[in-house]
Amino acid sequence: MTMRTPEIPFTTQSEQQSTSMEILDLKNASLYINRELSLLEFNRRVIEQAKDESLPLLERLRFLCIASTNLDEFFEIRVAGLKQQVKYGSTQTGADNLSPSEVLARVSETAHHFVEEQYSVWNNLIIPALAKDNIRLLRRSQWKLPTSRWIHRYFKDEVLPVLSPIGLDPAHPFPRVLNKNLYFIISLEGKDAFGRDSGMAIVQAPRSLPRIIHLPAKVSGGGHDFVMLSSIIHAHVRDLFPGMNVTGCYQFKVTRDSDLFIDDEEIDDLLRALEGELPSRRFSDAVRLEVADNCPANLSQFLLQKFDLQPSDLYQVTGPVNLGRLLAICDLVDRPELKFPGFTPDIPRRLLKNNNIFDVLHNGDILLHHPFQSFAPVIDFLRQAAADPNVLSIKQTLYRTGADSAIVEILKGAARAGKEVTVVVELRARFDEEANIELASELQQAGAHVVYGVVNYKTHAKMILVVRREGRLLRRYVHLGTGNYHARTARIYTDYGLLTCDKAIGEDVNKLFHQLTGLGRAGKLKKLLQSPFTLHKGILTFIEKEISAANEGKKAWIIAKMNALVDPEIIAALYKASQANVKIDLIIRGVCCLRPGIKGISENITVRSIVGRFLEHTRVYYFHNSGEELVFCSSADWMTRNLHYRVEVCFPIEEKRTSDTVLDYGLLNYLSDNTQAWMLQSDGSYKRLKPGTSKPRSAQQLLLEHYCDVTPS
Repeated sequence: MTMRTPEIPFTTQSEQQSTSMEILDLKNASLYINRELSLLEFNRRVIEQAKDESLPLLERLRFLCIASTNLDEFFEIRVAGLKQQVKYGSTQTGADNLSPSEVLARVSETAHHFVEEQYSVWNNLIIPALAKDNIRLLRRSQWKLPTSRWIHRYFKDEVLPVLSPIGLDPAHPFPRVLNKNLYFIISLEGKDAFGRDSGMAIVQAPRSLPRIIHLPAKVSGGGHDFVMLSSIIHAHVRDLFPGMNVTGCYQFKVTRDSDLFIDDEEIDDLLRALEGELPSRRFSDAVRLEVADNCPANLSQFLLQKFDLQPSDLYQVTGPVNLGRLLAICDLVDRPELKFPGFTPDIPRRLLKNNNIFDVLHNGDILLHHPFQSFAPVIDFLRQAAADPNVLSIKQTLYRTGADSAIVEILKGAARAGKEVTVVVELRARFDEEANIELASELQQAGAHVVYGVVNYKTHAKMILVVRREGRLLRRYVHLGTGNYHARTARIYTDYGLLTCDKAIGEDVNKLFHQLTGLGRAGKLKKLLQSPFTLHKGILTFIEKEISAANEGKKAWIIAKMNALVDPEIIAALYKASQANVKIDLIIRGVCCLRPGIKGISENITVRSIVGRFLEHTRVYYFHNSGEELVFCSSADWMTRNLHYRVEVCFPIEEKRTSDTVLDYGLLNYLSDNTQAWMLQSDGSYKRLKPGTSKPRSAQQLLLEHYCDVTPS
């Protein structure tokens, strides 16, 4: 099947922001969208998926939960950072020229509207749709007698023994509230056996118990009936305070600053420093308070005071305070017709004909497009290397791996077998720090050499290097990827992985590992671009070449696909390229700080975001290069942090058949999507494309049909 499509004609998105300036100031703040507000816009696109009735119902619920989880992380990291800047009086602004306090105010307003929309979708769309399919989340008013009896027994046997109600009095001060955990504030009347009458108590929902309880079929009558732990505790809260009158019970949740602070200049052992910091994440500064919408104002105000928060930090919700917990329903309900249809990832034919990966790579590179193509060849590559007596050493970077990782087990086995195994573990992979500390310890115990990268720079590059003796020669085999070595996310994230024995790439990767594990200056690389040294400059150089080509009357075209575009220098370079009539098509899933469609500045730039079944995670850069087309894949987004403060790798796709595949399927395919694509407007909003009279095209669905032989939906 040929995917190459005709060149897409450009149409200006908006001419509303035309300018009469003779000389355009590319540092003008109005040309840049604020990063935090752009990130909230991405979450809005996610929640729109929950509204889409063309999607399977349980997948719509999944999107709603993802939006909730995304918002939690947004507050834990982005809002927490803004609050820190405001606290210490920072007035530093980004390219958009908004101060931290101005951004915080806009974020608060937008986030409150977003939360309101989330719960509207849950209450008005998802709950009724689930009920139609005989899936019910029962409220207390819906419990019939058999249900109430079963729940009462469950409370007595499973919940009550692990509850610890805390009455608030001088002997029982306000407890330390864990980050994102479910709590209840209880209002009471009367005195207890000791004569205490503080009038308030706190109850923590046990973390050891599930938040969603699936009722037995004999109780539900055969359907899928669920009850939330919060409802069970609420219904039986009086049992916790015998002899007293419970006048109110209201759930709440606190979100805390979860960005770990490590002073790289002061530490001498990164692992020990992180181990010391991790516990503080549970009790760091509060940044948001969520309460049930029926919680009285005096109790909400009391909680705000306890957590040192402002009224703008209060979010009143009409449902569970943690919608993300509803994700359990998707796993507990075995209804395939309510989920995306399954598929079997493709295995490249060359690997089916010959399962010896080393032999296959002698005849050319293997490019894998996950999840449409299997992640298994990457695991097999390592497994064969570990078992091959001719393999002398294995080196790998690990950022995220997931629990029970087959890759980690293979590396441990190779080390125990006496091979030289070196693993660069990035301990500071956000929210995976604890897991990475554990796997680093396991690898060391198995005999692997473990290092933690470079102080002040996260190691975000995805690399495997295998050195194999072949006769008198040592040959290097390499895997480079745009995503993590995580088998589960390889099923739900789109990513590219390149397996190659190209000599120059092997030498480059070897130099990179020497940088990460040893000391010395960065050696000159032959084919790879690397952050923080050459990648940023390289991108700017390629953009400048397109500008030169356009000025000479030649065809000039840039296509770039990534998760985020933030770096102001690259944005300014793209504006200059647009002014030179370079055609620029950007496919950016999340944050984009560039404003497209501004007459005289960015009218030759389009920006689209694809939000669908799979999380778009590939980073691919294409430059027309006067007909000598250049295609790169990378671990790096075009963000300042990726280009200057991380170790990233950008690798060329050089074999013609392979680069054509990336261009056709990984870029042009997405530019023709008219069902899952959202177009960024000059004002920072997004509009969803609709097929209209054209044939509906979904890039992800087409890839499923092509690689996995999935029937068109």
